[in-house]
Amino acid sequence: MRKLRFIPITLLLAAAVTVLSACGGAGGQSGSSSPVSSNNASVNGQAARGGEISYALATSPDSLDPHRSGLAVAVRVFRTIYDNLVVQLPDNTIKPWLATEWSISPDGKSYTFKLRKDVKFQDGTPFNAEAVKYSYDRILDPATKAANASALLKPYKSSEVIDEYTIKLNLESPSVAFLGNLSQAMLGIVSPTAAKKSGDQFGRNPVGTGPFKFVKWEDNSEIKVERNPDYNWAPSLVENKGKAYLDAITFKIIPEEATRLGSVQSGQVTAAETIPPQNAVALKNDAKVQLLQVNTSGLPYTLFFNQSRVPWNDVKARQAVQSAIDVDAIVKTLYLGTYQRAWSPLTPTIFGYDASLENKIKPDLDKANRLFDELGWVKGADGVREKDGKKLTLHYVDGSPNREKRNDIAAIVQQQLKKVGVVVEVEITKDVQSVIYTAQAYDLYGNSQVNSDPVALNSFYHTTAPNARPSLSHLSDAALDKLLEQGVVEADEAKRKEIYKNVQRYIIDNAVIIPVYIFPYTVAASKNVSGIKFDSLGYPLFNDASILKK
Repeated sequence: MRKLRFIPITLLLAAAVTVLSACGGAGGQSGSSSPVSSNNASVNGQAARGGEISYALATSPDSLDPHRSGLAVAVRVFRTIYDNLVVQLPDNTIKPWLATEWSISPDGKSYTFKLRKDVKFQDGTPFNAEAVKYSYDRILDPATKAANASALLKPYKSSEVIDEYTIKLNLESPSVAFLGNLSQAMLGIVSPTAAKKSGDQFGRNPVGTGPFKFVKWEDNSEIKVERNPDYNWAPSLVENKGKAYLDAITFKIIPEEATRLGSVQSGQVTAAETIPPQNAVALKNDAKVQLLQVNTSGLPYTLFFNQSRVPWNDVKARQAVQSAIDVDAIVKTLYLGTYQRAWSPLTPTIFGYDASLENKIKPDLDKANRLFDELGWVKGADGVREKDGKKLTLHYVDGSPNREKRNDIAAIVQQQLKKVGVVVEVEITKDVQSVIYTAQAYDLYGNSQVNSDPVALNSFYHTTAPNARPSLSHLSDAALDKLLEQGVVEADEAKRKEIYKNVQRYIIDNAVIIPVYIFPYTVAASKNVSGIKFDSLGYPLFNDASILKK
């Protein structure tokens, strides 16, 4: 077996996390940045200890069981409760966390981890190889209903406890994404004792090894965690390797944007998430509030054509829409320079991102009109295109509520496509599951995904297996499938980068999607708090957080 203690992601290309770049302008930017944090936490060289802070969330978590929840808002809370085997750093390396070192078999189908011997769960039970095995096997157990965690853990199939602090993980097939996935919060290690005791209620009684331990959860009101006094095994992503400086954190559930923001400005809460663009611009000049902002990494917010529906199964029809939509105008109008425009099916921080795609597609109404004409869609007296007695319509579906002004994007697209004779029927629904995934009753639908490895593209662009739920694009192309499959296993960095550049170019050249924006996770915080950082996917970290002394 070859032994790799510190493994660069640029070599193993971990899939599920990557560094979030600082919020940029409208143009795409490659590269990454260090985790964003609030102002310097030190007071005379020492971090202030004690005190509590409150952090306002936009919605309520569904569960604090990391294996059962796929909601980002839940991760923001349970990231404080659980730890992982490994951690990803801003320089794209994987380093130890609960694991001290690891080795990989020559065929890439097994990973052997040595574990820390000084860790215990918040219920006092020991962390060991059995706990790791229990956690990963629990994710695969259908009774857990761990859809998101299970997808991250694949192709894991089993594990062997070598001794109390050594475990071997076996895979169905090699995957360059696997090691990085193990750093994801949804693959956090849970206390076997607590999970067995609480059963289905474990998500309301969570126990991990993290820097904070669960105290209480008041429905639709707040969740409180307090410092784990025994914590002494923080990852190298944070400066404070020991117990947290803060006594406690209260996560407040405040859905209304104005109330959430007002609570920070009035001092009722310490920090609040998902600040709207117009408020983010204004807060930059607020003497009492600091603005923390990081671009999410993965698949940007993207409009997907449903290629199972006519005429959008024809590349010329999709290219016509691609040429008629002015994405720059949409992003600048709605997000006031606080969101970065997307050009690719990947964000700039992901391995293999093709910067040559930036500025490649520009609005061209003449081209759009010409392509529709070539397809036989002719403008009628009312300006609407017709063919064989049927008007050219595009059914654009979006979810409710108006998250990140996505409903407004639909309204602008409707007006832009009207100029080239397309009638856009906008449907705003609260039941996205039924409309999109069950009935598949859409021509255009927008979605995004937080991730850091291009293997994420498989779920959206690879031909789906018979009887499986179709991808959003309904794309089916054997040549593209082959590229995507090669990308999962190709260990040579240069070759893998070229594979994913070819994938991106195919998707854009064939107008499979319309990339729109890269979402920045934006937090407004009192200037009295310091040291709030974010992990590689943009989830807040509070190990270094403290209240500044006056």
